[in-house]
Amino acid sequence: MTTITGAKAIIRTLEQLGVRHVFGHPGGAAINIFDALYDSSIQFVLARHEQGAVHMADGYARSSGRVGVVLVTSGPGALNTVTGLATAHMDSVPVVVLCGQTLRKNLGKDAFQEADVFGVTLPVVKHSYLVTDPDHLIQSMHEAFVISQSGRPGPVLLDIPKDITSASIEWQPSVELDLPGYREHLGESEFSPLMRRSIKRMGRTLAASKRPLLLVGHGAVISQAGKQICQLAKRLQIPVTTTLLAKGVFPEGDDLSLGMLGMHGTAYANYALTRCDVILSVGSRFDDRINGDPDRFCPQAKILHIDIDQSEINKIVRADIAVNGDARAVLQQLLMDLEAMWLPETGSWRRELLGYKRLYPLRVRHFEEGLSASELVAAFQNQAGYDAIVTTDVGQHQMWAAQFYQSGHSRHWVSSGGAGTMGFGLPSAIGAQLANPQSTVIAFVGDGGFQMTQAELATAVWHRLPIKIVIFDNQCLGMVRQWQDLFYEGRFSGVDLECNPDFASLARSYGMESLAIDDSTQLDKAVRYCLDYHQGPILLHARIVKEENVYPMIPAGQSADKIILGPQDQPLEQPTGST
Repeated sequence: MTTITGAKAIIRTLEQLGVRHVFGHPGGAAINIFDALYDSSIQFVLARHEQGAVHMADGYARSSGRVGVVLVTSGPGALNTVTGLATAHMDSVPVVVLCGQTLRKNLGKDAFQEADVFGVTLPVVKHSYLVTDPDHLIQSMHEAFVISQSGRPGPVLLDIPKDITSASIEWQPSVELDLPGYREHLGESEFSPLMRRSIKRMGRTLAASKRPLLLVGHGAVISQAGKQICQLAKRLQIPVTTTLLAKGVFPEGDDLSLGMLGMHGTAYANYALTRCDVILSVGSRFDDRINGDPDRFCPQAKILHIDIDQSEINKIVRADIAVNGDARAVLQQLLMDLEAMWLPETGSWRRELLGYKRLYPLRVRHFEEGLSASELVAAFQNQAGYDAIVTTDVGQHQMWAAQFYQSGHSRHWVSSGGAGTMGFGLPSAIGAQLANPQSTVIAFVGDGGFQMTQAELATAVWHRLPIKIVIFDNQCLGMVRQWQDLFYEGRFSGVDLECNPDFASLARSYGMESLAIDDSTQLDKAVRYCLDYHQGPILLHARIVKEENVYPMIPAGQSADKIILGPQDQPLEQPTGST
């Protein structure tokens, strides 16, 4: 066998696993790995901060389905990845982070840039390794990639002491993995008799329903179940609503689409929750942003739940029928079972929901003076269409983007859901563009979140990535301001951002093309310029109206029937046909 250094084994293993890009920041404890990377075909993307590097890998993974890989040094370098790891962990994103570490003999002795990275990151990863034996290095690398992608995906961290990367080891071109807890997704032929009976019962329940609703979550995106979702919806003529992270898995321009549900979802999706008699949740965990009051969730409905993670079943909402399995495989079996069943008659139900759509459409606002956020998003939708990949930060702009930018494809919507991480939008767009070089990538970011990772403008410029960065500048932390406006009697505390920079000038200082607008008359021309510009990144600084709120809104901890509609709408006192 060939003898090589641990560092070269790491890079060779990454190459063998098909890794094309690595995101990160160098340092002394990882310098052996960076030296080995010098001779590799893998492209290294130098982030300006380790948090940004993990968000880049995250956006890369979400938009491509491949593992995002990060390489950082020890101590503060590794600790700076924690926010990115938590973001990936809560949204089930396959990311592998390689960290340099101090020499084995110095572990636990407060050596320079030493930190207990293994211990610190345990709550925010799917699995962690502290590699203390050179002979286990290659095995651990392969295991990390399998674990990160199998079952419910998630981030995996390898903490690798510097003397492991300099040690001589025997290269292993292949390894045998023994990970019984991390099996590949079960196919239909491997379903247990109990699973088959449960799937058949689901089919019978759907076939007997009068007002069925299909709730699609991020798990359907991960399992690549978009085709089966569309087949099920079309065959049964079931209206479809999605969570924030599942946007695009069912085309949002389709007549059966109700758009996003939940706290800032469409009124008609949320009314559908209150009226349906059966709801089939595919890969959704019923979290508090779509289910503020579990005791009043879908009060008239039988609840069916498909999820690959057994711990999510009956955790928040008790299901009448549940199947623990891969969404695509389970739906494929369900579709086969439905072939022998009478299909439900949903015409009356669909007409009822169409009535809600006409009464409570999402309304693009216009102001006599100033620019509204909704018309800004709508302008990009009108000109870029359904094919662009959209990334977002977190806050009001995220919700406006989710409402007014309809997605037609799975993996074309990249946003932080569970962690709600400000600063995610720009770096995730960099990762998405590298993973999809032929695609249009638009980053909708808020003025607050953008400033948390704005240094990554340099990364975008260096790699000449044609991302479109759109800053919603309302001079405040808008979502907190909205809550203080609605629920705290307008006592605005800690939300003022009136010292924002001139973002267009800031972009130009990095060598980036930029423009600024503050009026709707400038909008269409500015959007077209952004979309047509391909010489590198471009930044649009859009000054929007400060007082604009996001509607609809369900107050935290409330059920869907407590929805607050926009200022032009009156609440529906009693939905048609309610019991």
